[in-house]
Amino acid sequence: MTMRPPGPAVAAALAAVAALALPTCAGRPATTRVPPAGSIARPPATTVPALHRLVADGAPGAASLITRAGRFPAARFSTAGYADLRSRRRMTAADHFRAGSLTKPLVATVVLQLVAERRLRLSDPAAAHLPPGVPVTAGHGGVDLRNVTVHQLLDHTSGLFNYTQDPWLTRRFYGTGFAAHRYDSHTPAELLRIALHHPPVAAPGARFAYSNTNYLVLGLIIRAVTGHPYAAEIRRRILLPAGLGHTSFPGTDPVLPAPHGRAYSRIGDRRVDATSLDPSRAGAAGEMVTTLGDLNRFFSALLGGKLLPPRQMAAIRSERHTGGTYGLGLYATRLPCGVTVWGHNGEINGSFAQSAGTVGGRHVVSYRVNTDDRLEPADTTAVLSAEFCARDRVSARK
Repeated sequence: MTMRPPGPAVAAALAAVAALALPTCAGRPATTRVPPAGSIARPPATTVPALHRLVADGAPGAASLITRAGRFPAARFSTAGYADLRSRRRMTAADHFRAGSLTKPLVATVVLQLVAERRLRLSDPAAAHLPPGVPVTAGHGGVDLRNVTVHQLLDHTSGLFNYTQDPWLTRRFYGTGFAAHRYDSHTPAELLRIALHHPPVAAPGARFAYSNTNYLVLGLIIRAVTGHPYAAEIRRRILLPAGLGHTSFPGTDPVLPAPHGRAYSRIGDRRVDATSLDPSRAGAAGEMVTTLGDLNRFFSALLGGKLLPPRQMAAIRSERHTGGTYGLGLYATRLPCGVTVWGHNGEINGSFAQSAGTVGGRHVVSYRVNTDDRLEPADTTAVLSAEFCARDRVSARK
């Protein structure tokens, strides 16, 4: 998840950046695997200078994967820097990593599938679809989930306090407290209870305010409506139909699947290995582990209309209630060349990643760095601009 919500500069860059698959959707997307890194031809790629700039910014390593028209065997993988600073191992296309808030579009897709199945409505109060025993308010004038809708959770207009900004949790999630608490386990109800004890940041529906708490609640809603954990529903509804064979939701398991590199956080003036941690701190807001290839497959399927019927596809891209900032689990990134692409970013200890694609899902770019250090916003947007704007210029000349 984006454990720390985007700061103003990053947010500005981003804004300027059912059963089984539903019967009304198109057929299953291609499930051809991205070839092993050693077998991918590596001609000069548009993103290489931008990746080197991220490394110059301070990222130990950076990598990108570009797919076009769904032809995954023709995918272009590029890398700069190192996956492991000790061994000097390079990143590969097969590497698993923590994707943080890139979990959110998958959660939103399942919720919108349930809406399409009429098992809940966007206008429903969140409290109407929560499992027994989950808190709905802390009282004392705080947020009451009986007054927050499913729609407001999806587009971050609920006013719920972002639990990752709670001072007690922040001291454990980041900085010098990370080493002692990296393996602490947390339940969604526990984290929600902490969030509800904070005053709301705004009245429900008043304005956009990014909060990981919203997607913790949506994960609980999926469990209550379907009778299954949100991760099980994502596997059944998205991972299997779309061929995402390298994506997982580890719960409390701190170990990344092989192959993987290292993840690095900076604590004071020291760079700390943050590869291993208990991901329950993120839950439905950001626990997902994946690969660049699986991210591209997901966004190709989603933006291509293969996971949602047209009405819900329009809803997921609607930014009407957020002033053009956020849809229902997707950002629109408006690039300097005038091209608009849709996707999300994600951050968790030691990792940052972003995916974006064109409407229709025929052109998708995902990239990652193995650090959670704040990078220059212009440099993160530059990876997308290097590909989408270069392609746009080439197309315009033809």
